[in-house]
Amino acid sequence: MIVCWSLKGGSGTTVVSAALALTLAQRNTATVRIVDLAGDIPSALGIAEPSGEGVTNWLQQQQSPIQSLQIPVTARVSLVPRGDGPLMFHDLTAEHCNTLATEIDTSNELTVVDAGSGHIPQLINNATTSLLVIRPCYLALRKAARLSVKPHGIVLINEPGRSLGKRDVESVVGAPVLVELPLDPTIARCVDAGLLASRIPTMLSQHLAHVA
Repeated sequence: MIVCWSLKGGSGTTVVSAALALTLAQRNTATVRIVDLAGDIPSALGIAEPSGEGVTNWLQQQQSPIQSLQIPVTARVSLVPRGDGPLMFHDLTAEHCNTLATEIDTSNELTVVDAGSGHIPQLINNATTSLLVIRPCYLALRKAARLSVKPHGIVLINEPGRSLGKRDVESVVGAPVLVELPLDPTIARCVDAGLLASRIPTMLSQHLAHVA
């Protein structure tokens, strides 16, 4: 289970999660599952918004395995949608968080979780790989300095003109930068056009191959 998470909105976690799942599907024979806890994966992939139940509904009922919620995205990538109810991470009990983390982790499928900025320690601690997606931003690093859990690695979204860099981020977070992604307008255009699932930019998949 690979968990992608961030400390503030707009960091790029959803695009990284979606692209990582697509890259894993390209590089492996197994199917790949995306668990969407932030709610933006369908838009990032350019697919219709799911109308059925999702994680929020499962948390209320827990009557069937969470994989029963999966819907196909491509021939080898599926999605567990967020659902139509509120998913307020700070309102979830530790028991709910543990149950969710355990349920997601029990599948034999390759799984990428887009945790957004929800920051669920149980998911991060249960992850085979936890990736903090962050920009070299002073406000983000202020939050990173107070982290109670540490990621295995960092996906750094590089923005031109920033005074902070890779070493600053590694020093504050206490984890290595595994991937440096340039803020490339090609990626934004691909997402805006709804083409990510069918035409992932080569530069994006090549960079993410280091953690796929």
